[in-house]
Amino acid sequence: MSLRAALKSSPSASHLAFFSTVQTKISLGETIPGFWEAVEPRRDSITQNRGSRKVPSFRPQSSEPADAWRASKYKPTITCPKRRKVLECILARGKIKAHYFWDNSLPDVGSTDEKPHSLFIDAFLQNSRLDHVTQVMGHHITYLDIFLRTQNFILRGDGPLPYDYRHFIAIMAAGRHQCSYLINLQRQEFILQGGDQAWLKGLAKIPKKLRDLYEINKILAHRPWLLNEKHIEKLTKGTDSWSLAEVVHAIVLLTHFHSLSSFVFGCGVNDELDQHNEPSLAAKQPAPQSAKQPPLTSSQNAKQPAPTLTSSQTAKQPPPPTLTSSPNGGGVGVWPPLLTSSPNGAGLWLNEADSNVGVDTLMQRMKSLSERTEQFSAEERAKRFEHVESQSLELLTRSSVRLKPSIGHFIDDPDFVYEDFARRGQSSDIPTFRVHDYSWDDHGYSLVNRLYNDVGNLLDEKFKTAYNLTYYTMGGRMGVDTSRFRRAIWNYIQCMFGIRHDDYDYGEVNQLLERSLKAFIKSACCFPERVAKSDYDRVLREFKHSEKVHVNLMILEARMQAELLYALRAVMRYMT
Repeated sequence: MSLRAALKSSPSASHLAFFSTVQTKISLGETIPGFWEAVEPRRDSITQNRGSRKVPSFRPQSSEPADAWRASKYKPTITCPKRRKVLECILARGKIKAHYFWDNSLPDVGSTDEKPHSLFIDAFLQNSRLDHVTQVMGHHITYLDIFLRTQNFILRGDGPLPYDYRHFIAIMAAGRHQCSYLINLQRQEFILQGGDQAWLKGLAKIPKKLRDLYEINKILAHRPWLLNEKHIEKLTKGTDSWSLAEVVHAIVLLTHFHSLSSFVFGCGVNDELDQHNEPSLAAKQPAPQSAKQPPLTSSQNAKQPAPTLTSSQTAKQPPPPTLTSSPNGGGVGVWPPLLTSSPNGAGLWLNEADSNVGVDTLMQRMKSLSERTEQFSAEERAKRFEHVESQSLELLTRSSVRLKPSIGHFIDDPDFVYEDFARRGQSSDIPTFRVHDYSWDDHGYSLVNRLYNDVGNLLDEKFKTAYNLTYYTMGGRMGVDTSRFRRAIWNYIQCMFGIRHDDYDYGEVNQLLERSLKAFIKSACCFPERVAKSDYDRVLREFKHSEKVHVNLMILEARMQAELLYALRAVMRYMT
């Protein structure tokens, strides 16, 4: 029996808890010294903050020492036939690649450093697994700390929304980008919280109160500048109305999972072991148009510049497969090379000549900009913003991906997608969002804290950690001030959502961000479900994987802040 067949029937909460625990034990038990000894004493403190969900005991149920139990390959006595079959499938399956990285560059989950060790254990206790997102974010422990605290608070901490509502709102948010990875994780959490499993049959089965939220979900995910106070009023009036505190809690959840979808696709985070498609099943699916292209020959591969790797990385890197499944929404097949022009010749997406700006060149440009003394008027800065904004129109993205039947019932109006802010027309009703008039620091932070206690402090710390995070390195060079590069990425992301920082010279964006990086950022922010491994490989070729993960963290946080600014401004206008 296959793993999918073993779990085909609607799983009970106990089966899901068992499954999550076993798969994590197998993947982590041998790699973290003293892991099980450390888990049990901390279990009670985590239990207090888990809502209605009971945290199971993870110690081996035997008198054997933990090391002896691990040596037995985790084959405890199991009487339930279904559980036994699930365990056999897990053992037969082995480990699944969790991300785009072919080398062994991920942080060691068995690290003896106190903070990483502690964070991984806490993540395991909170989620009954050490999921792939946590492992990838483990490149940046400082950020992972605040990310886990924030996510745990909005899903399991004090707040106005019931626990089952929280997880279903997360499903709705991830559905806008067809992120099956997050949908499946939150579906399991929803069941474990005792949610009504009839809701999992689709949006038609959920309460009217949740259905009313879907319009805001759709707008925030793709065109947040369309959100206004009338949408907030519609939620808070009539039958099944929302309180303002509930609205803000829901908005935080929506924006969190919209932006987390960008991170999942941007880093190529693959499904967990219990979510992964069987290769035999994937092979039976009809291939998309792009999959019909033949694999690259060796001569063609020679023409494709590869990412810069260290000698140790090169030794560990196996050859890439010619046929891969994209479990997060891309179907099965060979991804074609990035487009070089649109079918009608209007605008380039990737040009090899301008996509290979090396680290040394980038460092020289940052140095030149820091030494510049020229000042620009407000009018000139506005023109430069509009120029960068209009340039984003030329950045093409891949065609839309096939909607997966397994998650299609969580998605309404799939044709409603991102449109370039510059195409919004000449309507004076949708002007550029000026941070000078409404900012996170001066307005959004205080409003969200007032309506949803303490979440503003967590969000503020998370934004600042991602924005200010630096190790003063760039592609192996040491002692590099990366502040201008980080600011260019952050402001470019928000520029695509129509947000202008009045004190910033947007001319720096074109100086510091190569065209291929802009294209990747646009895809990851606006069409994350269309991102492919080749996109990841073609940008920032001299950067380490950890540095690329940092770029994706900035995409996550800058996008979330942009959505929150529009949403909180609408709430403020409704209140006044």
